[in-house]
Amino acid sequence: MDLLKQRILSEGRALNDHVLLVDCFLNHQVDVKLMKAVGAEFARRFRDDGITRVATIESSGIAPAAMTALEMDLPLVILKKSVSSILKDGIIQTEVFSFTKNMPYQLTLKSQFVDPGDRVLLVDDFLANGEAAFGGIRLLEQAGAKVVGVGAVIAKSFQPGMGKLRAAGYRVEALAAVSRLGEGVIEFED
Repeated sequence: MDLLKQRILSEGRALNDHVLLVDCFLNHQVDVKLMKAVGAEFARRFRDDGITRVATIESSGIAPAAMTALEMDLPLVILKKSVSSILKDGIIQTEVFSFTKNMPYQLTLKSQFVDPGDRVLLVDDFLANGEAAFGGIRLLEQAGAKVVGVGAVIAKSFQPGMGKLRAAGYRVEALAAVSRLGEGVIEFED
């Protein structure tokens, strides 16, 4: 997606060989027009896959996933990263290790929002090691859904997540696949 790649190159900052800062348009401040275009692109790529729900992991995945769900006229399910003291019934949880925070967390799904047989598109802001995506997939499949695809706004294709997901049989669509990062260096796959 050329518009996204242009924004990454003009406003993103590669801090080192693993950290790409895009907080000015993707997660701390959100460019909703860009996210609308992101949602339209995911909807276009997955329009023939019989998707019945869009899911994401809080919080940075919410904007692109919400725009995707809006474009596809589908409900959006948000997987929570923390344990709630008020949510008790119908809760499914799995542990996910966050490389960003260097610690595990409990990913939570309230199962009443996913029906057995649902065909789910999992959308997130970044795909690197694939831990969050696999955690989301575990929860959705435990609820009886089929994960039809994983959409990443930005994938670090030099890290193992995209390859591991594809090797496990999941379709992965990255709108911007970054092949190399370095201090001040951002390169994309062709």
